[in-house]
Amino acid sequence: MALTFRKSFRILPGVRLNINRRSWSITTGGGSHGPRHTHSSTGRRTTSMDLPGPFGWRRTRNAKRR
Repeated sequence: MALTFRKSFRILPGVRLNINRRSWSITTGGGSHGPRHTHSSTGRRTTSMDLPGPFGWRRTRNAKRR
């Protein structure tokens, strides 16, 4: 069985610091009707939004590090 580690901290209202075994990320937004933007230490950027009903929406972009 694989061991996993994930922890999320609320830094400010609307801002979360997410830590897992390999990286960390900052998530902003995600109010009652707005999108969430996540920027990871590995360069991944994700925008997601909860839609009503059984729908959900997510767009991920992998940014190239220079």
